[in-house]
Amino acid sequence: MTGEILFVFILLAATIVLFVSDKLRLDMVALLVVLTLILSGILSPREALAGFGDPLVIIIGGLFVVGDGLFRTGVAHAMGNWLMGVSGTGEVRLQIMLMLVVAFLSAFMSSTGAVAILIPVALNLAAKANISPSHLMIPMSFASLMGGMLTLIGTPPNLVVSTQLESEGLAPFGFFHFTPIGLLVLLAGIAYMTLLGRHLLPKRGGADSTSPNRLSLLELVETYGITQRLQRLRIRQGSGLHKKTVGSAMLRSRYGVTVLGIEKSQPMTRTIKPVQTRTELSEGDILYVVGSPEDVNAMASQERLETLQLDETEARTAAKELGMVEVLLSPRSELIGQSLSQARFRERYDLSVLGVLRKGKPLTEDLAETPLNFGDSLLIGGSWRQIELFQDAQNDFLVMNLPQEGREGVHNRPMAPRAVAIVVLMLILMTFELVPNVAAVLIAALAMVLWGCTTMKQAYESMNWQSLVLIAGMLPMAAALEKTGGVELIVSGLVTSIGDYGPYAIMAGLFIITSFFSLFISNTATTVLITPIAMGTAWEMGVSPYTFLMTVAISASAAFSTPVSSPVNTLVLGPGGYRFNDFLKVGVPLQLLAMVVTLVTVPLLFRLQAAGG
Repeated sequence: MTGEILFVFILLAATIVLFVSDKLRLDMVALLVVLTLILSGILSPREALAGFGDPLVIIIGGLFVVGDGLFRTGVAHAMGNWLMGVSGTGEVRLQIMLMLVVAFLSAFMSSTGAVAILIPVALNLAAKANISPSHLMIPMSFASLMGGMLTLIGTPPNLVVSTQLESEGLAPFGFFHFTPIGLLVLLAGIAYMTLLGRHLLPKRGGADSTSPNRLSLLELVETYGITQRLQRLRIRQGSGLHKKTVGSAMLRSRYGVTVLGIEKSQPMTRTIKPVQTRTELSEGDILYVVGSPEDVNAMASQERLETLQLDETEARTAAKELGMVEVLLSPRSELIGQSLSQARFRERYDLSVLGVLRKGKPLTEDLAETPLNFGDSLLIGGSWRQIELFQDAQNDFLVMNLPQEGREGVHNRPMAPRAVAIVVLMLILMTFELVPNVAAVLIAALAMVLWGCTTMKQAYESMNWQSLVLIAGMLPMAAALEKTGGVELIVSGLVTSIGDYGPYAIMAGLFIITSFFSLFISNTATTVLITPIAMGTAWEMGVSPYTFLMTVAISASAAFSTPVSSPVNTLVLGPGGYRFNDFLKVGVPLQLLAMVVTLVTVPLLFRLQAAGG
């Protein structure tokens, strides 16, 4: 073993440790890898930065835009609404239908996006069927991972192995080459979940508990304990609030009271409007505020405000006119660990946080100064238009429940047929190889913008830059392993240790190694590292590289056994009320089942023929 190989192995080990420890962001680790390879002289700057111009990165970036077009035109939500209409209330039927729909969506768009869209749908289904959400969340998450196995664009690992074949001068995988194996894994997974897996799922956070998901505004208000805290006040003559803006009055920081809406004095009409930081207050205005009775009484006394009656009819009118939405903090939200005042939430979004649920219970302490935790759900109030714009903040929040009153106008529905047509065109171009895959995706992404399904601003915002930098930064690691002879060393070790047992043993070894590392680090990064090893092993043994690379791709998506193995598992952790061991208990048998299906079906499809044969 040369010094260069040893250095690259040490760097690889350090990279894996940093990925697992989560001490640094994944993209930061990838950039440190690039920098280290340059400074060490292992790779030239051009070689180390080549990943940022790799077609794989461009393809994945384009697919983010295509998925965003499907989301913004309401195509993905229409799938969810259809599911609610046909699924009925039986638990087994709900699981099967939900798994099929999320798998189908995940075959053509980001699995994370598909799960994010369907979490509110699943929670509504659980409430309607009076079953625990925990019986739907893990099946949905696992199905999205299996859905990624169905097509070339279903998940980045599929594109990684296909690109590796192309770089070796071989024909890449076709769009539907993954479908037979992915479909068999999906059907086996559905059978497992309905026959055995569902009995291993915990029963937590059922419809009879304080589940955060509700269909109406009034139910949301009740869930967050706001009905007792919503009050109506008139600004009297001589009040210090006269001619002040909501922002300059600083009522939340001074009294702990949030002004949600305002009713302006008008001769013939009565309208309630949401307030913004620049809304000016005047004598005679009626304020709708949220706060404890003690805080509201103190503010009313100090600021010369008259307390008015708030009956049920007025509360319903206010709820409908003012607008509310329930959101969940995403795993990578910048607000985790910050208080609302530190994050300057109202100034940033022109919306107010009315309540916070933590572990299903509303927080009673000062919301403005309480640090937020991952898994907290927030009830946010403001204008429906501002709520619609707020949904663009996808990196920080996952919309859990947009009440029926605010659903109209959220999506650009007239453009939905165009979005579907664009995706169909992309699939035709890729299936029949009329243009290179990267060109097909770029055509679709540009068409989504030019045809009005999304905008350039929204397209840029749809990018998961962390994933793109991670992939671009880890590609040079594979190049360094190959350049220094590290791949050859690993291949020879793999062949020497288990090669005598035949290609099936190698396939099993590749599946176990890839799926194991994918439990703790990005499955894309794992695939980037394992793919050249699989390719080299295939050449060494004289078998089809397609067989080994397909095994790597499927195993990379079969990381079911930890909540950190995939963003989709992390997303369902809170809504399902799961613990780490829940994923372990349900996921390990499914992971083994996926390996058996892969080892049986892949050789039948690719016949383990000699490379080039």
